[in-house]
Amino acid sequence: MKLISVLDWGLYLLIPTLILLHLFIAPYTKVEESFNIQATHDVLVYGTPLQNAYHRLSQTYDHFTFPGAVPRTFVGPVVLAGLGQPIVNLIGFDHAQTIVRGMLGLANAAAILLFARNCRRAHGRSAARWYLLLQASQFHVIFYASRPLPNMFAFGLTTTAAALLLPNPQSPELVHRRHRPAISLLVMAGVIFRSEVALLLFTTIFHLLFVVPSTSLERIIPHFIVAVIVSLIMTVPLDSYFWQKPLWPELWGFYFNAVQGNSSEWGTSPWWYYFFSAIPRLLVNPLTWGLMIPVAWKQPAVRPAVKGLLVPNLLFVAIYSLQPHKEARFIFYVVPPLTGAAALGADWMARRSIKAGKTAAVLTWGILLGSIAVSFVASTGMLLISSLNYPGGEALAYLRDTVQAEGAASSSSSAVVPVHADVLSCMTGVTLFGTATGYASAVPSKGKIVRKSPGNSVVFTLDKTENESLLAREEFWKRFDYVLAEDTTKVKGDDWETVGVVKGYGGIEVSMNGHAEEDKVPEDVTVIGKGVSIERWRNRVKAIAGGKWVGPRMVPRIYILRRIKDTKRARETVDV
Repeated sequence: MKLISVLDWGLYLLIPTLILLHLFIAPYTKVEESFNIQATHDVLVYGTPLQNAYHRLSQTYDHFTFPGAVPRTFVGPVVLAGLGQPIVNLIGFDHAQTIVRGMLGLANAAAILLFARNCRRAHGRSAARWYLLLQASQFHVIFYASRPLPNMFAFGLTTTAAALLLPNPQSPELVHRRHRPAISLLVMAGVIFRSEVALLLFTTIFHLLFVVPSTSLERIIPHFIVAVIVSLIMTVPLDSYFWQKPLWPELWGFYFNAVQGNSSEWGTSPWWYYFFSAIPRLLVNPLTWGLMIPVAWKQPAVRPAVKGLLVPNLLFVAIYSLQPHKEARFIFYVVPPLTGAAALGADWMARRSIKAGKTAAVLTWGILLGSIAVSFVASTGMLLISSLNYPGGEALAYLRDTVQAEGAASSSSSAVVPVHADVLSCMTGVTLFGTATGYASAVPSKGKIVRKSPGNSVVFTLDKTENESLLAREEFWKRFDYVLAEDTTKVKGDDWETVGVVKGYGGIEVSMNGHAEEDKVPEDVTVIGKGVSIERWRNRVKAIAGGKWVGPRMVPRIYILRRIKDTKRARETVDV
């Protein structure tokens, strides 16, 4: 019993451990996460002013300068900032971005573990184990669990709802009590975070009406109405305050993307994309959709449960496929239920093989566990490659550490350093969390430090100008001490020196004769970031394998430029 208990605990701990591991290996964010991570920073640093709110918000909060295509809700950032502030105060602001992302990741891990626990209660210990193994071996959900996308704020709610919808053989009379909070959570996810969850809500209600005895609209509608009202009370006043205008963000986003069809500007995909491309990639293991789910569907004993997991979720995907613009993250919500259905198939095959004899058991278990092991290897490879896609974050971190070290050497207490980051830098990891140390931030209109803890503080006043006409003027560049740029020829003036370059992922390199094409970097320019480690491993492997190498190809992405000064210009410093 103790061994079984240890095994179960190990599997349960595997989910949050992997999520945090993915966070530490890839700690930076991309452009899709920009609004929520910047908003969390602003709430954490600047708070929520009640007097002269418009002036103070517009002078400090990033979304007034970069509002994005559609307004997004502040509910997620406010929750992360509010819960994270005591931990940030304890550990330090230098780790604030990791802290708030870790909190989101652990919240999503808790939802996955609740699904696993309810799966165990409904279908047995072994089914829950197969679910945890399959879920842990999938790259995308684990990688994105800590990423502040609206989809991942919604993911925890939809996964908890899916867990509540699982049958409970011990208390079948409580079925309606579990359906009420499940529907409420789906309403909340759709009203506050992602409007497409409304489709999943309706397909779920449709399925319940047809398969659950005594379920009726009369039972559902009152709870649906209450959940909508509560969700609107949570989002509309809060977001109207932060955006300083009456606003329901998800209604705005739905109108912009679905009604006006503007989402198509970001690309379109064929109707079959989700079924034949996205879902197989999300599940990683081809046996999940090619063998386990079909086997589970054919077994009369578990078919009702499998239908409950598959029908509403696949119907949601089918309807959502009518939307031309498609991204895999838009259907993350269906991954736990589909994986649960696969787990039922794996559990049935494993049990059946034991009854069929030793040879069948060894073969079946070997195929199932082998496919999971291969999925783990594939997911690890995807993690390592994905971690190479954040040169902007690596460049900003290097620059921050370098400037802080220079300030410490000169005994300067605090400094404001003007920095320009180009589009690629901002898309690949530059965030406001990376612009300050010592729990410091800068008020853009004054360029002064607001420091909330003692010690040396460095603040970058970050400029993200994209206007080509401004960027073409030499006078524009005279304001900055440092520049992060993909193309150095766009930086005007002859008083710049390149102090470093960050390499990023540029595809897979195959070198069988030792003469692969390389993107040369001048000898006097320092290569920084993970590209250094890749280059080191590349040289080791080629030395052992006779010049052969198959692995990531690293190419120069972000250059760090520093203004050359005859006389060091004094920076404005403020001690608080």
